[in-house]
Amino acid sequence: MKANYRRCISCRKIGLKQEFWRVIRVFPSRQVQLDEGMGRSAYICPTSNCLSVAQKKNRLGRSLNTLVPKALYQLLWQRLIQTGDDTSS
Repeated sequence: MKANYRRCISCRKIGLKQEFWRVIRVFPSRQVQLDEGMGRSAYICPTSNCLSVAQKKNRLGRSLNTLVPKALYQLLWQRLIQTGDDTSS
């Protein structure tokens, strides 16, 4: 079976799908959520560098073509703290 590769929207690193967090704009409601659902997806490395750049430059919003709520960024930061802050890219 062929491996699934994805690219981080922040640092542009290519890696296996399992290495990234998936953010989805659900069709047709246009709600933004994490990990599950069908719709337009964006992938981001689970590092503080990538998350801060993505938030500062609105990379998730531009990639998903919608407004990303601040609550989603807070959820991502909480998840990063729980998994352990990895600042290396």
